[in-house]
Amino acid sequence: MAGLKYMSGFGNEFSSEDPRCPGSLPEGQNNPQVCPYGLYAEQLSGSAFTCPRPANMRSWLYRILPSVKHKPFTAVPCGNLTENWNEVEPDPNQLRWLPFTIPKSTVKKVDFVAGLHTVCGAGDARSRNGIGIHMYTCNTSMVDRCFNNSDGDFLIVPQQGEILITTEFGKMMVEPNEICVVQQGMRFSVDVFGESRGYILEVYGAHFELPDLGPIGANGLANPRDFLCPVAWYEDRKVATGYTVINKYQGKLFACQQDFSPFNVVAWHGNFTPYKYNLKNFMVINCVAFDHADPSIFTVLTAKSTRPGVAIADFVIFPPRWGVADHTFRPPYYHRNCMSEFMGLIKGHYEAKEEGFQPGGASLHSIMTPHGPDAECFEKNSTSELKPERVAEGTMAFMFESSFSMAVTKWGLETCQRLDKNYYKCWESLRSHFNPNWKPSKQ
Repeated sequence: MAGLKYMSGFGNEFSSEDPRCPGSLPEGQNNPQVCPYGLYAEQLSGSAFTCPRPANMRSWLYRILPSVKHKPFTAVPCGNLTENWNEVEPDPNQLRWLPFTIPKSTVKKVDFVAGLHTVCGAGDARSRNGIGIHMYTCNTSMVDRCFNNSDGDFLIVPQQGEILITTEFGKMMVEPNEICVVQQGMRFSVDVFGESRGYILEVYGAHFELPDLGPIGANGLANPRDFLCPVAWYEDRKVATGYTVINKYQGKLFACQQDFSPFNVVAWHGNFTPYKYNLKNFMVINCVAFDHADPSIFTVLTAKSTRPGVAIADFVIFPPRWGVADHTFRPPYYHRNCMSEFMGLIKGHYEAKEEGFQPGGASLHSIMTPHGPDAECFEKNSTSELKPERVAEGTMAFMFESSFSMAVTKWGLETCQRLDKNYYKCWESLRSHFNPNWKPSKQ
């Protein structure tokens, strides 16, 4: 949307006020006896009060009415959003989904919340340890409805159609090849401009942060300056017919009514905010000598566990880059992993499987489930001339990698009817090249 403004930085102490109300941020304190313009002061805490300062997250919101003014919450149907990881028996097979179906608006109008479908996940929101992976497929904007997730953070990856996200902190336009994070407890609504689809990584009990760079140094991967946070925007709007606030709490959905828009924050300051990032800004690190580096070098954001170096979830991308490795099989290697790997495709063709893995689809290679290039990819890249070449040009695949052993939902395995039951066949034509008489060539 033309005219939207943002502030730059990751985890900064931001401050913003709607220009229609200059001076709406209190000076020198957070909670004055009387706030400017007669506003209410409300703190939104993203961490315990006593967290170490580098991990302490909170924002102060100055709003026309506080969020506590609402009717009681009551349970509402969850649709295909679930935290029930025991609906069906575990499936250790390689799984791949064809592009998930977007409902036609001429048949049924479906907004962002109604279009949430849980594919897989693990853990428990009540114990604040786990993840959920969801798809959203929708065709209409949220009208007088907003959503907040009391269980954790949403990392949203649009695949088809731009989305306008209105939050208590302001507005963000998020297009395919961009991502956004709406953190725990933040109320937001989603406007769409046609049939829309995307992926969501939800984490309980941790927030996303930039990965440590180690010997890479001070610069590289996703640079903090490229993350964008919205600026304050408010509406002072009464809704006589009722405004619905939908709350995801302990894996279930609840709704309450109020008679005003929740996007009534005139000014705010703090470091607990929503934000977005354009994947084209990722500074790629890659091998320049030999071998295929581990995909961790493509980590954009990580949600750390309590074990050093082990993530609840990593968000990893496979961006356009140069491939120059000598004496090397350049595509991803064959692999069995102690982590779960869920992959999606925003656009183009994934380098290890150019057929079958389509934009808007997905794959899941569970813990210790073998995976790797299909037969065609192996044969082609075992004999190709190794010269500098562009890899993944016009493509953006990504991975949600997790230390959790994820269960697939009934919707993911059965109801969606998008599971590709022929996926295993892409490896069926792999043949033995073993030669017991092989001798090293003389240099």
